[in-house]
Amino acid sequence: MRRHALVIVLAPIALALALALPAGGALAQRQVVQEGGVRVTFGGHLLPRALPRERPAPVTVRLGGTVASVDGSRPPQLREISIAVNRAGRLFTAGLPRCPAAAIQQTSTSTALERCRAALVGHGRFGANVDFDVAPLFPVGGRVLVFNSRRRGRPSMLLHLFGTSPVRAAFVLPFKIERLSRGEFGTVFSARIPKLASDLGYVTEISLTIGRTYRHAGKRRSFLSASCAAPAGFPAAIFELAKATFTFPGEKRLVSRLQGNCRVRG
Repeated sequence: MRRHALVIVLAPIALALALALPAGGALAQRQVVQEGGVRVTFGGHLLPRALPRERPAPVTVRLGGTVASVDGSRPPQLREISIAVNRAGRLFTAGLPRCPAAAIQQTSTSTALERCRAALVGHGRFGANVDFDVAPLFPVGGRVLVFNSRRRGRPSMLLHLFGTSPVRAAFVLPFKIERLSRGEFGTVFSARIPKLASDLGYVTEISLTIGRTYRHAGKRRSFLSASCAAPAGFPAAIFELAKATFTFPGEKRLVSRLQGNCRVRG
């Protein structure tokens, strides 16, 4: 049986909209895809880089990306994002509290934490623009919280985005999680992007750090885990981490594939 070189299940998220790691951060891999005047950057970083060969170990994933136009004009609005990740990934949620979307809709970051802190699995930052016809374009920025949740009886995640500068902006982005029965990729995270500011606003960047450990049934568990299944005798491996599909109006799609690497830990 073919062995998969990675084990990680969340490059998503990922990127839940089209994301970008902030200045000062470092991405293990980053890819830029450009077509029809639209440019998408998609990147990811797995920590720690050194992992056991045979058994999964707790990991944290940093994700980032951007959506922009080539000529600096307003880019088309991202309508949907789908992130397919390596089949060997591990996502464990048993015993982890869940956050219902209704509990954090139109709330501040502090209120969302008060209501769902026990379900928190990640955090980050986002940037967006609001483009009024009769006023200059102005940016909006703020914090992102990621919560474990459940949707229609299946595991899901919620991204809570909240900003106050220069205007208040708050919304919740649900991510559906699906398993694939065949192929290199085994888990798909997907979300439809809601209209912002009566369709005048659009998310341009977001950075996320995903991962946490917790105790369940007397054992230490990890929301995300990975191993470095390099062939015997090899100290490292290169693998296909994720495939991201960004959908814009008119069913226009840009696809980005992200490679990853790991080192075997004793």
